[in-house]
Amino acid sequence: MNKLRFNFNYKKSTQALNFFAKKQGGQVNKMKALKLIFLADRYHLRKYGRLITNDIYVAMKHGPVPSTTKDIAEFNDYLDEIQREYSSQYLKPDNLDIASKKKIDVEVFSESDLEALNFAWENFGNYDQFQLRDITHSYPEWNKYRNAVEFGSCVVMNVLDFLKEPNEEVDEDLELDEKAHKTFELTDDDRVLRREDIEERALIDSLWR
Repeated sequence: MNKLRFNFNYKKSTQALNFFAKKQGGQVNKMKALKLIFLADRYHLRKYGRLITNDIYVAMKHGPVPSTTKDIAEFNDYLDEIQREYSSQYLKPDNLDIASKKKIDVEVFSESDLEALNFAWENFGNYDQFQLRDITHSYPEWNKYRNAVEFGSCVVMNVLDFLKEPNEEVDEDLELDEKAHKTFELTDDDRVLRREDIEERALIDSLWR
């Protein structure tokens, strides 16, 4: 398998945006929220073998982007009626920000989902959207497409690349906390097991589509 697909969970994506808006005081920059969701998804995939959102990730000029979650954050025309109706109950776009309208429905998340969301906030929530962009540029899953997306195009990413390790040089440039950008460390044996888990999950999801 190359570009793996999973069954997207619009409720989790909506509530993840809502989670970070609440953490930011009720309103959060859209790009920052999307980067934090990527970091939470990456952590969860590496530790538990699945994404939180099951979104399709694309490499864009400003880093990795969960594609349909971006549609939800922007309330654009790509959303279907069900996604739009659900997300509009909880979120309100406000120029470059997204505001929370309602309490987070934590029931959509597993304990490990919440662990990963909290990890992303505790380790990366103090950075702004541009610092987070630069941090994500150190990750190999985006960096392999650096030249391809330079002029505004986008490329679907392979989530198996999320298992690779980031470039250490970002630490010196951004003065990150030690090892903060690694999200979750893996041994070589762990990496093999996670890859098997991810491919099996993608196969199971494909049978339900």
